[in-house]
Amino acid sequence: MRQFKSFVKKEFLQIFRDRRTLLILLAMPLVLVMALGYAIKTELNNARMAVFDASKDARTLRIKEAFRASKWFTIVEEAPTMARIDELFSRGEISMALVFGPDFAATMGKPAGETAIQVIADGTDPNQAAMLTAYAQGVMATATGAGGGIGIHTRMLYNPQQKSSYNFVPGVMGLVLMLICAMMTSVAIVREKETGTMEVLLASPMKPLHIILSKMAPYFTLSVVNIVTVLLLAVFVMGVPIRGSIAWLSVASVLFIVVALALGLLISTLVDRQMSALLVSGIGLMMPTLVFSGLIFPIENMPAALRWISDIIPARWYISAVRKIMIEGTGPESFAKELCIIALMAVVLMAAAMKKFKVRLC
Repeated sequence: MRQFKSFVKKEFLQIFRDRRTLLILLAMPLVLVMALGYAIKTELNNARMAVFDASKDARTLRIKEAFRASKWFTIVEEAPTMARIDELFSRGEISMALVFGPDFAATMGKPAGETAIQVIADGTDPNQAAMLTAYAQGVMATATGAGGGIGIHTRMLYNPQQKSSYNFVPGVMGLVLMLICAMMTSVAIVREKETGTMEVLLASPMKPLHIILSKMAPYFTLSVVNIVTVLLLAVFVMGVPIRGSIAWLSVASVLFIVVALALGLLISTLVDRQMSALLVSGIGLMMPTLVFSGLIFPIENMPAALRWISDIIPARWYISAVRKIMIEGTGPESFAKELCIIALMAVVLMAAAMKKFKVRLC
């Protein structure tokens, strides 16, 4: 019993000596509970939509006013043409569009195949698209009375079959790269510190930059292999298309790999133990990536404060870019913002990691 008590005491002292690990153990559960409590919202909130009204009569006006009064939708634009609707979808500025035909009043009450109203939803996230159309039908039914009197034709843009894999694959790519690159890079360098071999490396003729790059190179290669493997499985097993440019997909992936490697390197300069590196890079990166990247929960459903937090999550921008390239098949003008943000993050994180890297261990 005495030996057991001594062992327990030693474990407590070991934890208390590592203040960073202690902070993570005590603070991280609170942060995650708060984040999950506020970020996980299944209801719709302020979904951005556009309207194309070729009828412009009293009935369409009443329906549009009902959407404006609803807390679930925000009409960002009344598009003059259908081409403008397509442009807004390709830019990612809307997730749903409402289209009224020129003879809307004459077709009220007819079946959906004969109606002059159409609900178009972005089907890259099937669950979100189904929710959008369901809420839209509820708003229109309220605006036109019980039963609605409207035959609604619904079309899922980009993903008519509503396959969940279309939304799942881009998210997995971002999550895998973040975990493999950041976690493994941070642990590999900290391991050198723990075993004492970092002293030998720093005393060698190699420059610190070369040491860092030599550590990053294997994980960069493994990450590229992981991306290729995921894409092959996605295309040939899950049936997920690559509608856009493979070259742009490669550029986005390489930039994100650099971001994740730089983040892992930065973590390694801030901690001195492998366990601390695992906690920070594993729990500290995995959970924010799952919650705030749009992988599982729509970002627009979150409170404003948490949407700001999602802006600093690298995976959020990478997943958005991959969805636009793979699923929507849009050109570089639609995901240029995401690529620029990822590139800026890569430069900032690499500069910070290089500045914090210690050429001396004492």
